[in-house]
Parts: sequence; C-alpha cells; structure tokens
Amino acid sequence: MALLLTVSAGLFAQQGKVTTRKHLFADFTDKITKVVMTGGDVLDGALRQEVVDLWTASPFEFCTAAEYNALKGSDAYYFLLVTEGRAKGEEEPMVRFLTLEKGGAESGDNIPLRTEVVSLPLCPAEGSLGREVVFLPAYVNSIQQFALNAMESERTAYSGMNWFNENYDRKGGIKRIYLANEDLSSSVTDKDKAKYIDEDIILCDEDEADKVYTDKTYNTLVSYTVSAGTWCYKLLLEADTDTVYYVRKHKVTGRNAAGFLAEDLRRMSRKR
Repeated sequence: MALLLTVSAGLFAQQGKVTTRKHLFADFTDKITKVVMTGGDVLDGALRQEVVDLWTASPFEFCTAAEYNALKGSDAYYFLLVTEGRAKGEEEPMVRFLTLEKGGAESGDNIPLRTEVVSLPLCPAEGSLGREVVFLPAYVNSIQQFALNAMESERTAYSGMNWFNENYDRKGGIKRIYLANEDLSSSVTDKDKAKYIDEDIILCDEDEADKVYTDKTYNTLVSYTVSAGTWCYKLLLEADTDTVYYVRKHKVTGRNAAGFLAEDLRRMSRKR
C-alpha cells in the first residue's frame, strides 16, 4: 500500500508581517524541489521518469516519505508529493492529488509556514492505478508552469486550480477533443449532445482516448475524470504539450451524476 501524505495549508501573517503568495514563491527556481516517493512501485516509477524528463524549472532530488517528514519543516525546500483530500463531512480521504508545496513549520511565531503552491486531482484514494499514470506528464509539467507563473503574478499565485482553465479560454476553441464515453455523465441527454457536441468533439472509449494522448496527437485535448465520494473532478489535457487545459469539479447528486455535465459541454462550446 502506497504511503500518502496530507498537506497543511500555510498562513501568511506572522507578528504583523504580511507576505503575499507571489513573494513567498519567488525563490522557487533557487530552491531544491524534493520529489517524494509514495512507496508504490508503479506510481513511483512513473513519477520519477516524468520528473526526469520534464522538470526543468528548479534543481530536484528524490526522497522517501520518512525523509519528507524530517525535512518538511524547513523552508529551504519545495516538495512535489501525492496528498489526500476529503470533502467537508466525509470521514475518509476520497481523492489523491499531486501537490507542490513549500516547506515550513506547521505553526509558530515569525517562522515560515508550510504552504501549498497548487494541487491537481490525480485519482481516487482507493482502487488500483489506472489512467492517472497515462496523464502524469501533464500533471508534472503543468504544476511546474503554475509555479513559474506564480513567481511573476499575484493573480496566478492566488488562483489555484482555476488558473488552468485559462488555457481553454484562450485556445480551446481551436482544439479537437477526444471525450471518453466513460467520462461523460449519465445526466447528459441526447438533446444536450446534439446541442453542444460538434464535429471536433469525438466521443470514444477510454482506450482510444488514452492512445490519442500517448501518441502525442497534435492540437488535441483528451478527457479524464476523478470521481470519489461526493465530488467529481473533470479535466482536459493537451496531448502534444502535456498541458492541463481544463479542471472543474461538481458535487455528485442524483441530478448531476459523475462525469462531464451538460454544463461542462456548454462551457466548452462557448469557446468554439
């Protein structure tokens, strides 16, 4: 069983001194990023390979969970690690995230506090590894790009996951989209499909969508969903650039089943 870690969000006001997130992350490229291994062979192997291939913004080293626990109180490091999250009212963690955090203390006067830079939903907390390994390059690359932008822009630094949607807002209209049937909510009706799905949105099965991604198909977005507990996260990832283009979540109800909703299709079609 892989060892997973939970991140505590940092605070920014200490003894009357206020530090903005942009200022806090300004040293990202100068500090070592420790990539924390989970203890799971498949995920660790994939994460190690993608970091070696794609992480260019800062020096990096790999470490164990035990080493992370010993070092996380120091603001001398950033950490890229798998974390767990739960929705309000849920007792057990439901979703795993790939998270970049800046090290620091849990609490204390005039001491830099451990702070999450950004997180992306990776997979359900329970169950075997699946499509998350296919899309891991986009997670690693996009988190790195977020951190670089957060160094320069206060708006980015405070925007969290919403920042990735700007990619779709700017360029989504010219992309072909492979939308896996398994990622489409059962709440979507035939009328919704006829209204919002155009000739450049291809409905297919997961295997075809994944192959489109692994083939690095030009100018193409591929769907992926992470659903667990009461929440569902929906993502679009660009195959040839390993970039997250779209990430939104909704609460799963009888009316809004897991998967891309008609609301997502409407939002996507507005830019086309």
